[in-house]
Amino acid sequence: MDRQESKDEVPRVELTPEAARLVRQLRERHGPLMFHQSGGCCDGSAPMCFPEGEFRTGESDVRLASLTVEGVAEPVTFWMSKSQYEVWSHTRLIVDVVPGRGSGFSLEAPEGVRFLIRSRLLGT
Repeated sequence: MDRQESKDEVPRVELTPEAARLVRQLRERHGPLMFHQSGGCCDGSAPMCFPEGEFRTGESDVRLASLTVEGVAEPVTFWMSKSQYEVWSHTRLIVDVVPGRGSGFSLEAPEGVRFLIRSRLLGT
């Protein structure tokens, strides 16, 4: 399922300047990137960053956005499971970066920081 915003809608997903900076650094080291919003379990609920295509998506996932990041040649896709999207469908997701150790599987883990989702209700 592809749920990308039209030009008239508020973006469903955006990056803070700090997150965009980290995405540029990770892109230089790892090539094209993608995010998948974790649904919980062992990694909590966090946006996880992978080399594009490393996390296999399928019919149970929704592509919320193809993020344009200044200094990155290609869009960075942002995915979420359909079941989690049903819960979060009324929110705008803001990807930020905070100090600390996140998932061992996400590309930022060795940097001593982790991606984090901040959210706002759509229309606010």
